[in-house]
Amino acid sequence: MPQTHFVTEEGLQKLKEEFEQLKIRRLEIAKSIEEAKQLGDLSENASYTEALEAQSFNEGRIVELEDLIRNASIIEKQFTETVELGTTVEVEVNGGDRRSYAIVGSQEANPAEGRISNESPIGRALLGKRKGDAIDVKTPKGMMGYKVVSIK
Repeated sequence: MPQTHFVTEEGLQKLKEEFEQLKIRRLEIAKSIEEAKQLGDLSENASYTEALEAQSFNEGRIVELEDLIRNASIIEKQFTETVELGTTVEVEVNGGDRRSYAIVGSQEANPAEGRISNESPIGRALLGKRKGDAIDVKTPKGMMGYKVVSIK
């Protein structure tokens, strides 16, 4: 059974755009391979080897994107009292700094932009929590305390 990939509508659009760009790139790579073949001896032809590697990477990503798009489940913006996929939660970290996290699927996670995966340690720990709930989470920086301040 295929794995469901949770993405926002915006995230799905980005995946589709990347997919279309890679299909165009596929044609460019094929042209590069043909040009490299015309140069003669393929065993010592760096251009040919590079083009084959680029083709392999490109095709692998195309297959990956096809799966992601085919099995995408759109995350609807949630307006709930608990932290869920699609909500944005403001937390107080270790009784001090406040941070805001959008809970998204793993394909869209970008912690530097405040987008954390529902599968990450912090995301997993926050799911189902309510305003005022406090949790301790083991992170790469050690144990961190989080208190839910608001949910949007």
